[in-house]
Amino acid sequence: MSQVVEQTSTALAVKEPAPLDELMLAMDVVDTLRHRELVLERELEADDRDQQLLARLREIYTSQGIVVTDDVLAQGVRALREERFVYAGPEPSFGRSLATLYVTRARWGRWVGGTVALVAVAALAFQLLVRGPELRQIEQVPADLQSAYQTVVSETQDAAALVAAQRYFSDGEAAVARRDFDTARDSIGELRGLDARLEQEYELRVVSRPGEQSGVWRVPSDNVASQNYYLIVEAIAPNGAALKLPIRSEEDGRTRAVRTWGLRVDEDTFNKVAADKRDDGIIQKAVVGAKRRGELDPKYSVATTGAAITNW
Repeated sequence: MSQVVEQTSTALAVKEPAPLDELMLAMDVVDTLRHRELVLERELEADDRDQQLLARLREIYTSQGIVVTDDVLAQGVRALREERFVYAGPEPSFGRSLATLYVTRARWGRWVGGTVALVAVAALAFQLLVRGPELRQIEQVPADLQSAYQTVVSETQDAAALVAAQRYFSDGEAAVARRDFDTARDSIGELRGLDARLEQEYELRVVSRPGEQSGVWRVPSDNVASQNYYLIVEAIAPNGAALKLPIRSEEDGRTRAVRTWGLRVDEDTFNKVAADKRDDGIIQKAVVGAKRRGELDPKYSVATTGAAITNW
């Protein structure tokens, strides 16, 4: 009989839960209240509120095979109300902010890295697409301007050409000084155009082809009592090609690129050419001027002011 009692006592001792620290149990009670939403019972105004909480807690722990005394349960309820086991974070500070940044670096690091990369790409694009071309212009435009000017000066002794070249060069230098590279390039273009004009060689010949006029006359609108006489001419290069030249009309002031134009002459010259053509249909003295390389304008062999018209 005593052996049976001893075995029964041993079995009960095995089933009896091990005792837990009361503080730990109280903390567990608080955690249970929170997770099982029993914390809502705190807001009840019923007189038996605490008894209901204790009863529900006792049921929970009993179902888990844990023996918790009423004192521990009551201590847990009080701890929940007093927020005794609630963690209170440190007050905001610069050190705390740095620590937070360090801990969360994996989250914000990608964005910061992407932003840095984007800024680097933008800076590189600015250097390549904006600053680079600007620096090249700062270096190249003045060099091109100087080169174009020296080319003109080395090719001519024509006073009018040298004056024009100096004017374009000075305008270009002033534009470079104020970083107006578009205007500076315009000056370079003028110098190169002047050089191309100086390189040209041609003879001025009166047009003498069947079906084409060799001369015309006009009554000026501002003096109807007079007449202006024009020989229709063209510029023939040494290889026989007819050149297209920019000619300014004295009638409307417009400059047009044309192959033939009317060169204004006096009445006597006009009549001589007309008589030459009537003789046999051929103008024997068709050459009325010539332009040599390095000279800006042609030299005429007839009396003329150099004025011209482009339509008749």
